Amino acid sequence: MMRPASPLERWLPCLVWGRQYSAENFGHDLLAAVIVTIMLIPQSLAYAMLAGLPPYIGLYASILPLVAYGLFGTSRTLAVGPVAVISLMTAAAAAKVAAPGSPAYIEAALILAFLSGLILVAMAVMRLGFLANFLSHPVISGFISASGLLIAAGQLKHILGIPAGGETLPQIASALAARIDGTNLPTLLIGGFATLFLFLVRRSLKKLLMRMGLPARAADLFAKAGPVFAIIVSILLVRQFDLAAAGVRIVGSIPQGLPPLTLPRLDTALWADLLPAALLLSLVGFVESISVAQTLAAKRRQRITPDSELLGLGAANLAAAFSGGYPVTGGFARSVVNFDAGAVTPLAGGLTAIFILLTTLFLTPLFHDLPQAVLSATIIVAVLSLVDLRALPRVWRYSRHDFVAMAATMVVVLGVGVEAGIVTGVALSLVLFLWRTSRPHVAIVGLVPGSEHFRNVERNAVLVSESVLSIRIDESLYFANARALEDRIYAEMAERPSLRHVVLMCPAVNLIDASALESLEAIQQRLKDAGITFHLSEVKGPVMDALAGTAFLDHLRHDGGRIFLSQYAAVAALDPDLVAGRRADGSKATLSEPSIAPAMASAK
Repeated sequence: MMRPASPLERWLPCLVWGRQYSAENFGHDLLAAVIVTIMLIPQSLAYAMLAGLPPYIGLYASILPLVAYGLFGTSRTLAVGPVAVISLMTAAAAAKVAAPGSPAYIEAALILAFLSGLILVAMAVMRLGFLANFLSHPVISGFISASGLLIAAGQLKHILGIPAGGETLPQIASALAARIDGTNLPTLLIGGFATLFLFLVRRSLKKLLMRMGLPARAADLFAKAGPVFAIIVSILLVRQFDLAAAGVRIVGSIPQGLPPLTLPRLDTALWADLLPAALLLSLVGFVESISVAQTLAAKRRQRITPDSELLGLGAANLAAAFSGGYPVTGGFARSVVNFDAGAVTPLAGGLTAIFILLTTLFLTPLFHDLPQAVLSATIIVAVLSLVDLRALPRVWRYSRHDFVAMAATMVVVLGVGVEAGIVTGVALSLVLFLWRTSRPHVAIVGLVPGSEHFRNVERNAVLVSESVLSIRIDESLYFANARALEDRIYAEMAERPSLRHVVLMCPAVNLIDASALESLEAIQQRLKDAGITFHLSEVKGPVMDALAGTAFLDHLRHDGGRIFLSQYAAVAALDPDLVAGRRADGSKATLSEPSIAPAMASAK
């Protein structure tokens, strides 16, 4: 039996896995680090360019953040660093305060990392991980898919070798169309072949190598190294044929040495301008990261602590801000690679950081002639794998409300921008939730013959009492839906002259707020005035705790109302003839006629 974690271990999970670390674990982590490094170097360069930053900043953002997350994060296999969506959001936010590529722009990206780190740490201390729940899965899915399309479209300018801007899909399309005549042929050939090669490598190389007899692990390593092969070949081509002189844009000089020690400049006006974007970055990054971490942890029956993940990601972003980087989070592709490569602990991330540090110390001159088109090809292939347009019809068939939120998020991201898109999606999700729950499903129920179960009279043939109205609400009661319950009970009361009791079934009620409590008091008083007694049944413990000592409960009991453990107990006490299968006059009780198709008879 595992002993519970101490308070120090809860804040520093590295103490838990560090205490059990072994030489065998080191071997697994080392191999995973080598494989992830091969993948991460081209991705880091590419995603920094996507963020509008010099490519080497992507390398800086892949060193200390990995170490910081390894100390404070709870996932054993999450790989932290630059990712496509966060890079796009960084570019959108920083471009509002500075020209892309300028020192002020780089400083804005640094401040975004710092603010995101502070926000995430503050959320961890206040245990606010639940706030990420406001980003529903359809909204996140729509946001990521639309962002993937937007990113891919934005990279076409590098594939074509033309200067074209634009932050939205119409702007990008218009800019590309206006400058298409200026396409640089050598750039197009390099970018086009690199894109095709990377697509084929991603989809087919591993299977092909395994058919040729290569072990699965080695085949996977070669497939993951596809971007490295593309980089090496393209650099050799540029040098051999002097393609830079022919208009092929290259990365150019990359600083060689340790990442600089940086401290974000205190500028309250600039910080205030960037704060909303940093908040969105934090939430989106956390949701993306925690989703990946929980998915991978479940496969090994490990546990992820959301608040510790907030702290780990916050520390990673602060580390990025202090080492010349930009906002980071847990990446899906590299985390899966890290997991599949056999990483056992976060030390794999620390070893990856060492390998990338060695790259910045000794290998950066080798990237001087790297074509930007190849980095764009890397981005396009990576982000298009995130696009899931098939989710739209799936969501449409299941939930129209979620479809509206998802589709609106995609449309606004593509047509207006990434920040407006995610805000629209969240706002729509909340509005549609309020609208849906303001119209709760309320069912009149009857007794299933020969059982103690009660089911909807519209869906099942059940026994119904003439003197007892059994009504069930399938939502928590709060300010938005309390009036709907009042209206339904009053309508039923008006149609049933022989009614003597109303029993409200509450098995789905997890909350009764102050507005709903007033509605229940109004219902109880109006029923009393009509000579009808109000009762409750199947009330949950926490709801009873909240009702205890309220005037409503006092009035209910004073006027003869009761709270029954079950609906069967309520009807047995209030109309024992129905339970016995008889009417009040002694005649045999008859079954109600369901109004919904028999195929639905098993539904509640």
